[in-house]
Amino acid sequence: MELRQLASFLAVVEEGQFARAAARLFLSPPAVTAHVQRLERELGARLLERSPVRLTPAGERFLPHARAALDALNAATDAVAGPEHAAAAPLRVGVMGHGSAELTPAIIQAFARARPEIRLELRPLDFTEHVTALVEHRVDVAFVRPAPEDERIAVDVLTEEPRIVVVPARGAFAEVAALRLADVLDLPYLNVPPGTPRQFTDYLYFMRARNGEWPRLAPDQARNPQEVLASVMSGRGVGSALYSFRRFYPWPGTRGIPVVDAPRDRSVLATRAADTRPEVAVFRALAAALARDLGPTLVPDPPLPDP
Repeated sequence: MELRQLASFLAVVEEGQFARAAARLFLSPPAVTAHVQRLERELGARLLERSPVRLTPAGERFLPHARAALDALNAATDAVAGPEHAAAAPLRVGVMGHGSAELTPAIIQAFARARPEIRLELRPLDFTEHVTALVEHRVDVAFVRPAPEDERIAVDVLTEEPRIVVVPARGAFAEVAALRLADVLDLPYLNVPPGTPRQFTDYLYFMRARNGEWPRLAPDQARNPQEVLASVMSGRGVGSALYSFRRFYPWPGTRGIPVVDAPRDRSVLATRAADTRPEVAVFRALAAALARDLGPTLVPDPPLPDP
């Protein structure tokens, strides 16, 4: 088993396509394919299904071990290289969906100005990576929602927003300005992949309002906001989000309708609780300052009408 085989396998999993994985690794698609095939032959198990790319059960079991092996090798390399190499390491910023609305680019730009010597890498996160991207050391800071409840994670609240449901533009709610929880609990919600944290599904499906009962699920599965919108646009289910989602994802064929009696929820900056690196502390301090100072000056959403 070779390092390049593990790197190719992880890149295909994270990118979802062999071509994108090859571009990320500066390899040709046939080379990445060959690495994965050799890894599968050595392990005696198929790790990935093709067309579309997805993990097999064996791949699901192997994935955390592959990440741990690669992380261990990277850590060993950093230790040998010494503090000069560590200082040059990039700060990896994970962003789920649109992050924390307009605060996300403001914080990233402020950090770039404050610490220009530190390279930033932006990495999109899907619903399954609510906590795992941090605890598996694939990102160093992450804009996510809702706030993780995990002792390994430190949280800085950035926004607190009303909730919406995302529904097809045509149909029962075509002309409705606002809804109540009683109107939305029985809708067919899009499914999420195995491994999505329970805390995220509780948020997505308004589980507190339904006393923990699982919702009626639509046939489609969604890993990120774009997949949610594609299915909603096609009339195949509904989703839910924070209110700022309406500004960032005005997709044709979809509507984001406020749920006026749903409790507000938060977007946060999450970091590893044990991460004491100065650059992480600076990023957190800038995020907290901008959330306090810039947040109130953001263009406000229109008032939520009564249904």
